[in-house]
Amino acid sequence: MGARKRNTAEQRKEDAKNRYRAILRNCPTSPRKMRLMTGLISGMEVNKALDVLKFSPQEASRRLEKLLLSAISNWQSKNEGVRVEESNLYVKEISVDSGRSLKRLQTAPQGRAYRIRKRSNHVTLVLDSLSKEVENTSK
Repeated sequence: MGARKRNTAEQRKEDAKNRYRAILRNCPTSPRKMRLMTGLISGMEVNKALDVLKFSPQEASRRLEKLLLSAISNWQSKNEGVRVEESNLYVKEISVDSGRSLKRLQTAPQGRAYRIRKRSNHVTLVLDSLSKEVENTSK
């Protein structure tokens, strides 16, 4: 491995240590429905986002709520002794990518068949602290 490649790999590892994320794979909801929910909580403070997801009637909100709780626990495992309320965590970035589609057939009139695509998605959620952002901008 060359020096430049090694340096970028080490830089990527250092960035991953300070990044708090959770990934949900193969969620059996269409990406379009999931993006509606992720648009609601993007950039929102963590406790407020949990409240929004808890009281939302969509099925996708339950899955996102569990994912957000998982990201918070990932943050807590890296920052022991620090309270979540004092850290000013917010949803920095959330992305929805389409997963695999299951192709099914539904009977149709006159001996035909319609194709049904049962879509799934992958959701990636990244948390960050507001206090860290303020420190970086003041330097």
